[in-house]
Amino acid sequence: MLYQIHEWQRSFLGPLSYFAQANARMLNDHASPLSQWPGVQRMAAGFELIHRLGKDYEKPEFGIHSALAHEHEIAVIERVALDKPFCQLKRFKRFSDDPATIEKMKADPVVLVVAPLSGHHATLLRDTVRTLLREHKVYITDWVDARMVPAEAGTFGLDDYVAYIEEFIRHIGARELHVISVCQPTVPVLAAVSLMAARGEDTPLSLTMMGGPIDPRRSPTGVNNLATTQPLSWFKNNVVQTVPPNYPGHGREVYPGFLQHAGFIAMNPSRHLSSHWDYYQNLLRGDQEDAASHRKFYDEYNAVLDMPAAFYLDTIATVFQQFLLPRGLWDVAGERVNPAAITKSALLTVEGELDDISGLGQTQAAHDLCSGIPAKRRAHKVIEGAGHYGIFSGRRWREKVYPQVRDFIRKFDRAMK
Repeated sequence: MLYQIHEWQRSFLGPLSYFAQANARMLNDHASPLSQWPGVQRMAAGFELIHRLGKDYEKPEFGIHSALAHEHEIAVIERVALDKPFCQLKRFKRFSDDPATIEKMKADPVVLVVAPLSGHHATLLRDTVRTLLREHKVYITDWVDARMVPAEAGTFGLDDYVAYIEEFIRHIGARELHVISVCQPTVPVLAAVSLMAARGEDTPLSLTMMGGPIDPRRSPTGVNNLATTQPLSWFKNNVVQTVPPNYPGHGREVYPGFLQHAGFIAMNPSRHLSSHWDYYQNLLRGDQEDAASHRKFYDEYNAVLDMPAAFYLDTIATVFQQFLLPRGLWDVAGERVNPAAITKSALLTVEGELDDISGLGQTQAAHDLCSGIPAKRRAHKVIEGAGHYGIFSGRRWREKVYPQVRDFIRKFDRAMK
């Protein structure tokens, strides 16, 4: 009933939010006589804040229509390369009318960015993609909101996630591919490549793993502690809900986005309260630049998706409670995951010094597991002053992390040799 209650609340707040938006626009319109009333600015700011707190936040667009590549402005078109029930493999195809730029782009390495399926949409990696487009051909996994997947599509668990990654790697072509996994997918990506290597299949030229829970026993964070202090039955009984009838996926069991969002806010409520108060003050002062920055951040932050319950519970049990990967006990669809089988892929791990999601050492643990990769083909980087998001988004990502990732990829790219 919790999901249904949420839908009733959403239905109630929707009209109120639109009413507040209309009033804010009317009071801010200089052509309206109402805008001249004393104290109207305070009323308009209050209505705008009510609208922002009560509105629905739909999945944002990547919105990448152009980029800077090899010092030239180029056009970018977003395409669906492979369409699966729970994920779309997307490619950001680059175009230019400059012959020299075209030749350089043809020789650029191919990169698959594996986005997390952990609450937010893949658009959270927009800055990651935009930066990579400078000197790479870029694909990304765009996971589908589980409430939008019809129940007849079946369940989706951690094993299915691994199978999807394998299929995407084969579709693009492992011999020319570099894989970058951000946060949660470092675990299934390592499993997928391990299984492919054990079967004798081609594996990607390089693996870059950023801020992921390869071994959550190292420097456990609040996220890790929550998973270990409650039994799996607690998560199933308290956070797994059934999608109501007004969605295509009605009847499907999910970990709802609204519960995940509540968890995100609960991790640091004072920070979010302060942010919204500052937004209100910016509106009063007429500081439109800071107000626009607030809207941009929360349009992304508040847009969440439902996760398939099977995948969520599998991840809690396999990754955060039983630690099957670092213990060498993980079987995927009857095959044992053995990272030591990887011998031909290069490995780069990246961690943020201040990461409060995946603690220091959790991603570095991949080096101990991937003992078949020669030391000269492995590297580990700790980014000073960076939190979790700072290693793949923002100034630190663009100025400190990206150059190291780019150079590592080029070092092991066949086209560069």
